[in-house]
Amino acid sequence: MESATLKMELEKRLPRKRYEHVLRVTETAKELAARFGIPAHKAEQAALFHDIAKFMEPSDMRRMIEENGEDVKLLSFHHELWHAAAGRIIAKKDFGVEDQDILNAIRYHTTGRAGMSDLEKLIYIADLIEPGRDFPGIAELRNAANLHLDEAMRACIVHSVLYLINRQAGVFPDSFECYNEHVQRI
Repeated sequence: MESATLKMELEKRLPRKRYEHVLRVTETAKELAARFGIPAHKAEQAALFHDIAKFMEPSDMRRMIEENGEDVKLLSFHHELWHAAAGRIIAKKDFGVEDQDILNAIRYHTTGRAGMSDLEKLIYIADLIEPGRDFPGIAELRNAANLHLDEAMRACIVHSVLYLINRQAGVFPDSFECYNEHVQRI
């Protein structure tokens, strides 16, 4: 799929601020891809698709997840997580994306998981550190992304899990497994 065509579709589906976020994530992903030797076209495509379902109705996302063999455990967690699974379905069914690595990068950009590919890690990180993000600890996460992909992933998943715990929010099991995998490597 041509990125210009996909960008036009995203402009129709997303509010302006979210569309601009997607463009920043895409640029960040391409920079990280060059730094870590990951194919830029795959990083660009996964980044462009990552939030395509972000503003769908939760009932529509629920139906898509149930009807397309996604992990229904997701439905017992906050619907903010659902757009990743719905995005993978849209990329595959509506846009013909067949590359499993790209589809997984879209699917796991919110939760992470154990055994992530380098592309999956890259999209997770790019979504968290894109230049429009501003929160305590962002500088440390960006610095980690300048050094090593796995170190950046460790820093990002630790940040995300601690954020959820501090808010007393549920943490999806894939996130815990991702966290455990990365902190046990130290």
